[in-house]
Amino acid sequence: MNAIPVSDVRAYLAGLQARIVQALEQAGGESFRTDTWQRPEGGGGVSRLIEGGQFLERAGVLFSHVQGTRLPPSASAHRPELAGRSWQAMGVSMVLHPRNPYVPTTHMNVRMFVAAARPDHDESDVFWFGGGLDLTPYYAFEDDARHFHRACRAALEPHGAEYYPQYKRWCDDYFYLKHRNEMRGVGGIFFDDLNEPGFDASFALMRSVGDAFLPAYLPIVERRRDMPYGQAQRDFQAYRRGRYVEFNLVFDRGTLFGLQSGGRTESILLSMPPMAQWRYDWHPAPGTPEAALADFLQPRDWA
Repeated sequence: MNAIPVSDVRAYLAGLQARIVQALEQAGGESFRTDTWQRPEGGGGVSRLIEGGQFLERAGVLFSHVQGTRLPPSASAHRPELAGRSWQAMGVSMVLHPRNPYVPTTHMNVRMFVAAARPDHDESDVFWFGGGLDLTPYYAFEDDARHFHRACRAALEPHGAEYYPQYKRWCDDYFYLKHRNEMRGVGGIFFDDLNEPGFDASFALMRSVGDAFLPAYLPIVERRRDMPYGQAQRDFQAYRRGRYVEFNLVFDRGTLFGLQSGGRTESILLSMPPMAQWRYDWHPAPGTPEAALADFLQPRDWA
């Protein structure tokens, strides 16, 4: 693995975590806890988190760098030629669940994976980058969705005009609850298995995605954070958070990889909202803002 500058990627990711936490602390006036952990199988990480805040009801901004001797099934399922290799993975993953229902939930992840060459085989180390950011609103505000997508497009345009349309579609397809026939949110961008442009170009694109988060999200926070709300809005937020839980437990590749690879369960499940609700065959009343969300959560050219 010496040919792949793992230390450069690690330094960027650790710095990204620190920058995001600092900006969120300034925005909300709430301090993040720090939980440093080690993994018995190799590696560890730093979890930065808030629970019970007035701005962020639950938030996790996680850095990890872990290693293992054999790729878990979730990592080799679509690349069976890499099965049996030792590996290391590093990344920053974050989910923010604001208390105010008018402020969207958001997720961001950037990561690198390395599958090591086996000593007795004629092969090389294999790397790939992945990540993305997406927005999950509870109420329909077109200007928020447009701002978020334009920030995503601006982050990718310097690397090639083809990336935003491709990664936007990938995000729409990925964050989809098949059993509900519903989008999870208004999407954003998502990519995985990026290595074809070479290490330098792939790493540069991943950095652009990570750096895009704060300018994409904080202006939305400032627009919505002081909007008054009541128990009806909180109840609808909890109902929609249930969809978030369903996606993470049934479809999310990061959750599956973390659990299958022996990752730290507390950190993996920090993405879950603190409260969620499920109602049997419930539908909002026609003509209400809650009913409008269903038509809002459809793939469209937001940018």
